[in-house]
Amino acid sequence: MNQKERMLANLPYKAWMDGLAEERMACKCKIAEYNGLDPRDTGRQTELIKEILGKTGEMIHIEAPFRCDYGYNVEVGENFYANYNLIILDVGKVRIGENAQFGPNVAIYTAGHPIHPDTRNSGYEYGIDITIGDNCWIGGNTCIMPGVKIGNNVVIGGGSVVTKDIPDNSVAVGNPCRVVKTITEEDRDYYYKDLRFDVDDYK
Repeated sequence: MNQKERMLANLPYKAWMDGLAEERMACKCKIAEYNGLDPRDTGRQTELIKEILGKTGEMIHIEAPFRCDYGYNVEVGENFYANYNLIILDVGKVRIGENAQFGPNVAIYTAGHPIHPDTRNSGYEYGIDITIGDNCWIGGNTCIMPGVKIGNNVVIGGGSVVTKDIPDNSVAVGNPCRVVKTITEEDRDYYYKDLRFDVDDYK
């Protein structure tokens, strides 16, 4: 295996070899164009973000600025929205389902380094895939760490650091992020904590 193949297999690899540095530079150039676009040029925004990412639905919007390493390792489903300052270190694969909403300053880190200084100084690093399910809302300033799987219909509270898997239909928050509530049918009628909807067209 060359170093790119090792990276894609979630094995230790060296990031400056076998064309990886050139691929990151090519991605940075596209990202620079994306982040510099006139915000009224929504057509070019959509066109370019679909070039950058590996797979998308028809409806996608990522507020600039946005950062990622390779782009082709990121897959997002239909109706994806991310607020300002999304960072995805997509050394490993990042799969995001449909109807995902991200607050500002969300960071998704598949990348990591060995904890022992000698092995870390060898230049080896790694990426472990991350999966986020359908209908997820990731609150602002959340950090999602390598290898995490977040289920469907999950809400991650702002400022969380997600180090372990989160099951379906959960509200989870904190550092480290922990499940604090299971989402039930009773939650449908509330828009914030104990505040009920005063309209009927949300159902």
